Amino acid sequence: MPAVKYPYVKSKVNPYHDNVQGKANEPICVAGLLDRSKQILGPELKGMQPDWTLEEIYDRLHHNAPRIAIIGGSADHPAHIMDFQTIARAAIRIWQNGGVPFQFSTPVMCDGTAQSNQGMSYSLQSRNAVAQMIVNQMEAHSYHGAFIIQGCDKQPLGVVSALAHLDRVRRERGEAPFFATFAPAHVLKGGTIPPRLYAELEEVARHAESIGEEDIAYDLRDALSYILQCSSNTAFQGVLERAREKGIITIEQHEDYEKRLAVATCDSQGGVCAFNGTGNSSRHLIAGLGLIHPALELLTAPPTQEQINAALDSLVHLINNPIYGVTNIMATNIKNAIRIHSATGGSTNIMMHIVAAMLYGGYQFDLWEYDKIHHEVPIPDLFDYSLTQGRDIYALAIQCCSGKIRGMETVFHELMNNGVPMDIDAPTVTGTTWRERLSVKKDQLPAENIKNNPIILSKPRRPFSGVDVLSGNFFESAVVKMSGMSTRQIDEFDKKIAFVLYYENEDDANEGLLDVNLLEKLKLNRSFNDKSLIAVLKHNSPHLFDSLKDKEYDELFDTMVKEGALKIAVVISGQGPEAFGMPEMFTPMQHINANRQLKRIATLISDGRYSGVTYGAAIGHMTPEAIKGGGILYLKTGDLLYIGLRERKIQFLNASAFQDGKLLFEFESIKQERKEIAKNRLENMRKRQRRIAASNRLIGHTDAANGVVPFYVAEEAVYDYKKDVFFPSLRGSK
Repeated sequence: MPAVKYPYVKSKVNPYHDNVQGKANEPICVAGLLDRSKQILGPELKGMQPDWTLEEIYDRLHHNAPRIAIIGGSADHPAHIMDFQTIARAAIRIWQNGGVPFQFSTPVMCDGTAQSNQGMSYSLQSRNAVAQMIVNQMEAHSYHGAFIIQGCDKQPLGVVSALAHLDRVRRERGEAPFFATFAPAHVLKGGTIPPRLYAELEEVARHAESIGEEDIAYDLRDALSYILQCSSNTAFQGVLERAREKGIITIEQHEDYEKRLAVATCDSQGGVCAFNGTGNSSRHLIAGLGLIHPALELLTAPPTQEQINAALDSLVHLINNPIYGVTNIMATNIKNAIRIHSATGGSTNIMMHIVAAMLYGGYQFDLWEYDKIHHEVPIPDLFDYSLTQGRDIYALAIQCCSGKIRGMETVFHELMNNGVPMDIDAPTVTGTTWRERLSVKKDQLPAENIKNNPIILSKPRRPFSGVDVLSGNFFESAVVKMSGMSTRQIDEFDKKIAFVLYYENEDDANEGLLDVNLLEKLKLNRSFNDKSLIAVLKHNSPHLFDSLKDKEYDELFDTMVKEGALKIAVVISGQGPEAFGMPEMFTPMQHINANRQLKRIATLISDGRYSGVTYGAAIGHMTPEAIKGGGILYLKTGDLLYIGLRERKIQFLNASAFQDGKLLFEFESIKQERKEIAKNRLENMRKRQRRIAASNRLIGHTDAANGVVPFYVAEEAVYDYKKDVFFPSLRGSK
């Protein structure tokens, strides 16, 4: 593929022209990068004679040739194991095109590794830290653009935030727009449970059945049905722990099974895990933002030189053009991205990250604006993803690499076919609009090209999808992933009354949810008022009321559990951004999902967040958070909540009125009544907060509904994303 010729960057500022120190320091860095790249690529560049000299590098710096940073991630994250190869290919092509390649990497936290330990309190903060580090390096070394190796977890939207912020700052200073293109890491192939280990675990399930522990047998077989990923290991962990407590397996067996599962989990070339978590949700979202070249969007292996060339060659259309600055591409595509995120059932984490990116880009934006876009028109469910039926994201990457479909371009196409308006004239990093992209190779667009086990659909599974924003009388906002629940599960919880089971923190919740006698203890302790229990029965399962209303408490409780008439809202507070860094409640929710009894009757509500792979009735991001005096601070075990999923409401119920057959939504008096309880809990939260390094606490930040960004970033977000944008058609604004 012949090289293109990058134009010089048109800017009144060029520190490398005016300051000799940069031209003294950096040529050896560039030459070193290019020399290493040639060594790494070896046979691919056989016969190629290096044409880089310190003098040539000096001249390019002096004349403002595009200085392009290749931003990688840390190799202690599976998504970045093969960065060295991609960096080498990108560096060579940037040089061939007349640019000056530089390279640096940022730390990238793996949420799986940080799961259920103190590291999870640093995960969300790492997004803002990545943004700060990148802005620092870009400004200090005066780079014009970037090629980003996009990884997982908080890194992708942390980088988008950084580059949008940088573009905004540069534009405010009258400098050239900042350009960038993203190259997501390939999808990691999920592991397979070795046949011998599978047989041993099946024997454990049979043994559990033989001694009357059918629930453990069911839950173990359910875990066995999933592809092997780090998330499924947590499901095994919970079930095996319960099996150990019941004497079904020994501690030595438990440890042996976990070890053998763990070492069979990840492919040696790494990548982004194959579940539709935050990593792949970010892939889809950033593609929807127009920031990923389609040649690099969904791959099963590290990108080839040809694929990288396609993305880097397209930068020739972006350089010096304000229409293709990062901020403008992002803002013009915001509706496209949100609709793609919704249609593909993406992570709840994105609800904060896309708000943050828009704020970093200088645009007024919040959770409610996201929700408004999401509900402007019905967004159908066009994503039949499954971890048990051969429809994970690795399978999607195979389908895309076959050339039969085109990833998010196919989703874009099918959304329009289903009546969803898309901003088809928005610019993208190909240097063309969506309209132009979709006008070529049209035969590859339809989802129905995949005949066997399709993931992207042309006919929706159901008319709604995505993440909904909830409100209620004891909080302002929360989110729930409707796409993470089957229609049957939504029906099981919608318009039902649930008893609160309150935990002050995740540690206590994990301990409680793994207790094999949890429900028995709630029953024996009469944790739920007997009159309220009868009222819940009448409301949730009126068809059972006459036959059960006169039963004794214990029998009534057990029957309501068995029939699914009892609903429990497991509340975990003190997990918000300021209180504890807003860790994921993945583990407690996984303990619920890996327990056949709890899965039918329990929802989880928290001011923390969830993993993108979390499914089920998981409600999070509640604002105000507990440490800020939010209503979640005042709840206690035995309270009653009305769960209205379809109407997007959760309400605190007056228990006395409910026992008399009335639904009275009243909460304000509770704050006064429980002032002392709240005071003690706040003291505990502040003590617990000290477990997090003071330098990394999310104090002085907006809440979850406003992206969890520093106050000063939010204060300077004054632009209107509907008006203060430019389209290639030169309409000026929209």
